Amino acid sequence: MYRAMTPPSSEVTLLLNAWCQGDSQALERLAPLVESELRKLARAYLSHEGPGHSLEPTALINEAYLRLIEWKAVEWQGRAHFYAVAAKLMRRVLVNHAESRGAQKRGGSAVQVSLMEAAGVAHAPSAEILALNSALDKLAQFDPRKSQLVELRFFAGLNNEEAAEVLGSSPRTLNREWNLARAWLFRELRGQS
Repeated sequence: MYRAMTPPSSEVTLLLNAWCQGDSQALERLAPLVESELRKLARAYLSHEGPGHSLEPTALINEAYLRLIEWKAVEWQGRAHFYAVAAKLMRRVLVNHAESRGAQKRGGSAVQVSLMEAAGVAHAPSAEILALNSALDKLAQFDPRKSQLVELRFFAGLNNEEAAEVLGSSPRTLNREWNLARAWLFRELRGQS
């Protein structure tokens, strides 16, 4: 699993909040701090895509970044929150890209994958990304918190403590929820009700 959040949390949080309050120079100082981490995250997502994949890490970062700069009204809870939002946006970009390439959609003849294979979603072919996305959408319909937890762990690469910080919960509670979410996703991705 990817985990490399090196910029100091307090510095990133201060710059995020200053930027959201209209300080355009904060964005200029923030960009280099988070860009290398976003690049590592994007490379991890795309490193094992099938041959001929047309989305490069730079394009993924740029698309996610363009979407991120529109999030000016957010009250950032910290660095982990920022990377969680970035991961959500990258997930959306990857799904949109897979759909636009004519990949199979939700269910039907979509590729069935195990949860461990889904954990490497960054490395999954487009159909597997769509299968995981569909499963996460279903999970979000009846348990948005567990869906967000899976997203934080898989797409943002956060550990249990960082995810607990973002979700405002104890790591112990989140560990129980993580186990339940993994079990549900395992059954869903295997096509079992």
